[in-house]
Amino acid sequence: MPSEQFVKNRIALERAAGAGIRNDLLTIAAGLCSIERQPMSHPAADSWNDLLRATSRSFYLTLRVLPARVRPQIGLAYLLARTTDTVADTEIVPLAQRLDALQQLRARILGRRSSPLNFGELARQQAVSAEKLLLEKVEASLAQLQTLSPADLKLVRDVLTTITSGQELDLRRFAHAAAGKIVALETAAELDEYTYRVAGCVGEFWTKICRAHLFPNVRLDEKQFLADGIRFGKGLQLVNILRDLPADLKNGRCYLPTQRLDEAKLLPETLFAPANEQKFLPLFHDYLDQAEAHLAAGWRYTNTLPFGQFRVRLACAWPILLGGKTLVKLRAARVIELQQRVKVSRGEVRGILLRSTLASPVPCWWRNLYASGAKAVASDGNLA
Repeated sequence: MPSEQFVKNRIALERAAGAGIRNDLLTIAAGLCSIERQPMSHPAADSWNDLLRATSRSFYLTLRVLPARVRPQIGLAYLLARTTDTVADTEIVPLAQRLDALQQLRARILGRRSSPLNFGELARQQAVSAEKLLLEKVEASLAQLQTLSPADLKLVRDVLTTITSGQELDLRRFAHAAAGKIVALETAAELDEYTYRVAGCVGEFWTKICRAHLFPNVRLDEKQFLADGIRFGKGLQLVNILRDLPADLKNGRCYLPTQRLDEAKLLPETLFAPANEQKFLPLFHDYLDQAEAHLAAGWRYTNTLPFGQFRVRLACAWPILLGGKTLVKLRAARVIELQQRVKVSRGEVRGILLRSTLASPVPCWWRNLYASGAKAVASDGNLA
């Protein structure tokens, strides 16, 4: 039986929303849990849609809620970005071979190379079946580029060029990293550049695609809107960096700049030593503040969207709310707990999706979904 609160929410939803929006929202809400439970891997997938579902359960859910007019462009950009990421992350393959494969793939994306790619050897090295499938189906993904309009094709190519440049930079920067030998970024500017290249540029791309196809004539503060979109992407990437810090250190990578570590009298090799907890946690919390303020800019971005664009608002809100929940868990953790990967449970994910869907047509409910207590962070990503 539905809970009393669920019934109250549904009544409020029906009163607040028009018939078309109401039906869409109830359909979305009813399908959230079943979509979330779908298996991530579908080795026999033949269609582009199935390939997206096989590659990412969470992003596939986001893609499903987006309006149809922007779904193909965003889905394809995501699929090709995941392909380049899989190439870059195949550590069992020598660095030079991965860099060469990335360059070949980028040339195909940009239309500078026409001969088909054969990533069979790279595919055989994949332990995850969805990533193996991505590499095996790379030509099918590339073929979808020809279905885009010239303007959309340029936007997709631009964002993928920026993403692959970040992946190549990352590979070269950490070329000599290994267990016991940690390579760290040097400055805050390098961290900010990295988060832009791999995620901030995605917020920029998302903004331009949605603006062009969904609300081209709506008057907005264009400069602020685009800046918030970029910070939105940077914030999500910074959450990932902070959550994955222990795993990255084990692999010889440290994304916290030595500039800040030196100020705190810390070394990458001993960040999680119990004796350093009182020095490390204040620095770590500074970065949590920075990530939270970026997500707050993302929430402002989400609320700048025309209120009728409820599907785009939901697609933006979900990663912000999940990122915010992750930050709460990271902030509450001690050093020993941070060494275990902090995760938002599936039950918490479903709760966030359902509450946000039900709140989306009611402004006062919607605005209260995300509350940030972070310090202000300048637009360049440095703590203000």
